[in-house]
Amino acid sequence: QEQLTESGGGSVQAGGSLRLSCAASDWTYGSFCMGWWRQAPGKEREGVAAFDSDGRIIYSDSVKGRFTISRNKGKTAVYLQMDNLQPEDTATYYCAADYHTSQVCFFAVASPVVQVGFFNNWGQGTQVTVSS
Repeated sequence: QEQLTESGGGSVQAGGSLRLSCAASDWTYGSFCMGWWRQAPGKEREGVAAFDSDGRIIYSDSVKGRFTISRNKGKTAVYLQMDNLQPEDTATYYCAADYHTSQVCFFAVASPVVQVGFFNNWGQGTQVTVSS
């Protein structure tokens, strides 16, 4: 099990921006599904954005055009630039990674509910709070 460490959460007003980072320690995997998921209080965990095993980017419909995912060349870190944040973006954001096919990775991002057991590797989470 790889260790994923997130950073960069915080509190902003609506319309503001934040950048999240996720670093993987002792990374030994090649191609894999890696990205960001979030969970608001009282709600299910949902997908935000991810790189699939072929390097393609997947976004959930709720963040398209506002969030941008990127990664470093060594594929050991992923970032999430969040612009035009809205109160409904308030949640704990988790980085996750695992060996999944592109199709499964797409499902993990697009699905409104993602079980924790779907990924073997999760970060501890970082809180993002957006006030109106």
